[in-house]
Amino acid sequence: MSWDLLLLPAPADVTSVDELPDDFRSDPLGSRAQIAAAMREWIPGTDLTDPAWGHLAGPAWSVEVNIGSDDPVESIMLHVRGTSNDALPAVFRIADAVGCRVLDISEGTFLTSHDGATSWHAFQDYRDHVIREA
Repeated sequence: MSWDLLLLPAPADVTSVDELPDDFRSDPLGSRAQIAAAMREWIPGTDLTDPAWGHLAGPAWSVEVNIGSDDPVESIMLHVRGTSNDALPAVFRIADAVGCRVLDISEGTFLTSHDGATSWHAFQDYRDHVIREA
């Protein structure tokens, strides 16, 4: 089970998807080549062998980076797995590299580096509960 985060450009004063207007449409992030170049520069070690599905790993976590096949790129989905808060700096570096905010899909709220650990721990608690109940 992964913690799914969506990277998209959104106004800085918006805290949740509920606050976005119904007709909200962001500008594209850039071409696939621009996104790949930014990620390689900002996040060394990102595996973009498959340009649509990147991968980044730390000692106790991994992030799949779903860039998709559309060009230009509209948004990026991150699938975070692991047990370490160390994934969060990588998540925010990716967001910074492509000029986006981080949306926690499970909560519908935009994360900041200040509340990211709280959301990450809440997801891990939920995941552990689901595993125990299975």
